Amino acid sequence: MSKNKLGRIVVVGAGPGGLTLARILQLHGVEVKVYERESSIDARPQGGTLDLHVESGQYALQIADLFDKFQALCRPEGQDMRIVDKSGTVHYEEVSNEIRFDRPEIDRHDLRQLLLESLKEDTIAQGHNLQSIQSLSNGQHKLVFDNGVTDIADLVIGADGAWSRIRPLVSSAMPQYCGVTIVEVQFTEVDDRHPEIAKLVGRGTLFASSDNKGLIGQRNGHNRIRVYITLRVPENWVAESGIAFDKPEQVRDDLLHLFVDWDNSLRNIIRFCDASFAPRPLYMLPINHRWETQQSVTLLGDAAHLMSPFAGEGVNLAMLDATELALAIINADDLKQAIHNYEQKMFSRAAKAADESATNLDLFISPGNAAKLMAEIFKKLMTSGPLNDKEIPVTE
Repeated sequence: MSKNKLGRIVVVGAGPGGLTLARILQLHGVEVKVYERESSIDARPQGGTLDLHVESGQYALQIADLFDKFQALCRPEGQDMRIVDKSGTVHYEEVSNEIRFDRPEIDRHDLRQLLLESLKEDTIAQGHNLQSIQSLSNGQHKLVFDNGVTDIADLVIGADGAWSRIRPLVSSAMPQYCGVTIVEVQFTEVDDRHPEIAKLVGRGTLFASSDNKGLIGQRNGHNRIRVYITLRVPENWVAESGIAFDKPEQVRDDLLHLFVDWDNSLRNIIRFCDASFAPRPLYMLPINHRWETQQSVTLLGDAAHLMSPFAGEGVNLAMLDATELALAIINADDLKQAIHNYEQKMFSRAAKAADESATNLDLFISPGNAAKLMAEIFKKLMTSGPLNDKEIPVTE
């Protein structure tokens, strides 16, 4: 299909998936416009570290001709991992002195910046929050943003995350609570200010889990560590727990009480973290979420297959979706058939990853000594190859 016959392509959402799609389309001379609700890349916290897998996230960056720049930014040593229980007993540890690139880490902010800088000027319209989208009789869609801007698109791609405004055009599915809420905290200048925490987490990830609770600590770039305090609680827990999350010292005391029987080295994570606590319930779409193909609209990433972060696949799937969709569009003789073929492959791999994610969530946040059971499974899996083990994304 000629580039002119593709018409106007609009992407809603400038996360890694939407940006990867735009980058690959532009490499092949296809015009694309990206709308993003945030006013800038630094408008809100961008989440922690991501591990990009060879067959998905790294593959996408190769197709996007950004792999060399990625290698200069990533941290191969971030693959180290330790699993402990509430007593601090180590049940599994993986530390490598080799420089390996099977799942290196990169901060989400750095990945987005890499992709943003690769796009043509004026590709992205930031500060554009989608207010409504209307299907027109000629097959196009009219997008209306809350700042008064409107656009007419021949193809709309929803890369707008968990609470996608584009998803209702193809599916009535809504995200459902996973049963787990995380409270995100961080340490800045950690090596200097809290060397004991830096040593505890190490160069990669610390998993601590017992009694339906967990602490997931991840080494980030720029001398930071991000920790996810993980709790199996009702969906309305944040509102009804009585914890005033805008009062750091009260939050600290309340969370310490929840971990009262944990080893002091682990409780120090709560005791000494920076004075910012961000609670976030985790949601997922149905594991086999799918829809009937339409010629003028489709989805990628969390908009298509939101899942919990416990399979480490969120950003990797989004970037692989973006790559395969971009190539499908570029090479299409029949656009609807090309989108259908993309969606069928995406549905299949997403269902597998979502099932793995749900299983891992139930394993990690479970009664008793979940760390011991988790370690046993890791040991078995690692004998047959690397395990995709971590990523806590911020949904768009």
